[in-house]
Order: sequence, then structure tokens, then C-alpha cells
Amino acid sequence: MEILIMNKPIQKVSIIGLGALGILYGEHFLRKMPADDLRIIADSDRVDRYKSEGIFCNGKACDFNYVTPEEKVEPADLIIFAVKYTTLPEAIRMVKGHVGPDTIILSVLNGVVSEEEIGAVYGKEHLLYSVAQGMTAAKVGNQMSYKSKGILCFGELNATENSVKVERVKSFFDQVDLPYEINNRMHDKLWSKLMINVGVNQTVGYFNATNKLIQQPGKPREMMLAAMEEVIEVGQREGVGISGDDIAYWLKIIDSLSPDESPSMAQDVKAGRPTEVDLFAGTIVALGKKHGLAVPVNEMFLEHFTKPASGN
Repeated sequence: MEILIMNKPIQKVSIIGLGALGILYGEHFLRKMPADDLRIIADSDRVDRYKSEGIFCNGKACDFNYVTPEEKVEPADLIIFAVKYTTLPEAIRMVKGHVGPDTIILSVLNGVVSEEEIGAVYGKEHLLYSVAQGMTAAKVGNQMSYKSKGILCFGELNATENSVKVERVKSFFDQVDLPYEINNRMHDKLWSKLMINVGVNQTVGYFNATNKLIQQPGKPREMMLAAMEEVIEVGQREGVGISGDDIAYWLKIIDSLSPDESPSMAQDVKAGRPTEVDLFAGTIVALGKKHGLAVPVNEMFLEHFTKPASGN
């Protein structure tokens, strides 16, 4: 049920998570809106580290307004979750003081489950669904660099027209000049993005390589395509409208990526950070078992990324 105030403009924005996307959107908003209206939510240890070491975007320092979960603040009009899936439960708890009756929540996490987990706590009536696509961003330590912001595709899960929430976010993004696309069939879009992440992120991470590896014929590209086809099989059993046409769509994007850059999971592998394999292969393996489908490539990825580090 729609409960949000129709004409209330978005003014207060809270972001949790300063990975590549959190910094990208935070830096953009910082240049377009009053600094005090943009809050970066972080625990006190992270705030101390951010203030002492700084956060940099394309070489320039970001003078963010940091708030801890314990601080009393006005509810946000918009909250953006930009954390890794492994820290989502903690992030959900940390934003509690920022959620009010008119708050809209966007998750730019990969996968198809973060909105379910957020909605289970704060109510699905606060949610819009989104997919960040086309950005070229990398983060090393406190330094994030990007060449393109890409677009933020957002909308309702399954609707025939823009809701009040969509119109509110659209007006805000127009105001701050953030590139976006509205799609009110986000159920299929989320699965389509999951498919490319399952293929690209896991394959490039498996070989600890760059995008170039999957842009040319050979075993890695075949592995990527096989993993994506497993997502289609599972998704269709789940009632999702994805097909080989989605693979063709994403291949054009994959082949246009910078060959010397790496997707986020490969960056995590190189940095020794936990990966999002549970969100990718883990989802497909679990649904494969549910529907009695063989998903050998994703089973291999799940085993590879969850076993103790060793050579391929």
C-alpha cells in the first residue's frame, strides 16, 4: 500500500557503505546539494578512520558529513544501501534512526535478495528496486576512481506506471543531475543483473584476471556463458522473464568494458577480502537444488571461493 506523502521533495539523503558505489554517489550528491543534508552512516571506528585517512574520489578529497548510528537525526527522505552483502545485516540495524514514515530505500547491492531482507525489517512499502549499470569504478584503500558513472536503473518490482515513490526519486535525480533510467519491471531486471554478475564477476575472479580474459574466445568466456545459462534455467523456474536475449544484451556491454579493469569480485580476490560468492553462486546452487536442476559451473565456483585459498 502506498503510504508516502505525494509531493514531499527529497532533501535529506543517507548513504551507508563507502565502497566504489557509495563514494561515487556520495561524491556526486555532495557537489549538488547542501553538505549537511547528505549523511554518511558509519560506526565510530570507521568515522575516525575516514576522518584521519580521508576518502578520495578521482584524486579529490570528499568532505563528507559522517554520522554514527547512535546520533539523533531527522529521518532521511532517501536511504541508499551501498554495502557488501556480507555486512548487510549490520547495515540494516545501523540505519534504524534514519527511517521515517516517508523514507524511500534503494539498495544498490548485487543479487536479488537484499531488498527482501531490508523490507522484512522496515516494510516493503519503503522500497524501490535498483540496478547500477555501466559504471567503471575501482576502489583501492581509501581511493576510488571512475571514468563513467553509468546509470542507476530504478523502479517498482512490477507495475504499469510510476508510483509516488518513483516520481519523488525521479524529481530528486533530475535536481542533482544523476543519470538514471526508470524501469517498473525491476523483477526481471534484477535477475538479468544477477546473471551478468554470476558470469563476469565469478569468472574473472576465478582466474584472478581482468575483463580482457572474457572478451576473447576461449575457456574463460565459455565458462562465463555457461554460468549465465544456468541462471536463465533457474530463473525461468522461478517465473522470471529472462532468456538468451539477455545474454546477447549483456555481451555488448561486456565487450565494451575496459579490458585492463576488473569487476568488484576480482578486486576482492586480489585484496584478500571476502567475496560475494554466496550471493552469486550460492543463490543459483540453492535454487538449482530446489528445482532439481544441475548447475555444475556455479557449484564449482561456490566450492572454489569457499575453500581455503590455494592455486586454481
